[in-house]
Amino acid sequence: MKIRFSAKAKSDLLEIGLWIAQDNPLRAESFVDELENACMRLADAPRAFPLLPRHETSGIRRRPHGSYLVLYVVGVEAIEIVRILHGARDYEAILFPEPG
Repeated sequence: MKIRFSAKAKSDLLEIGLWIAQDNPLRAESFVDELENACMRLADAPRAFPLLPRHETSGIRRRPHGSYLVLYVVGVEAIEIVRILHGARDYEAILFPEPG
């Protein structure tokens, strides 16, 4: 199964790398590589990780990697990586903003 990264997920990876690079540039590069590899391994078992609690109908699943969450949707032909966020962030507010 193919893996596709949304524009926001690509931006998330860049921001994560820049944040970590402030303290440790080498680790920033290796950690972003680890996150990308975790995303690519989803192709082996796309439904191995749970749907988001209280938002199951969205189809979004979450795969933890260290302190981060890979948020993705399993499609017919591809897996779309929707966002990659630190686990301490309010991913529900980011993914499902209140209208207003």
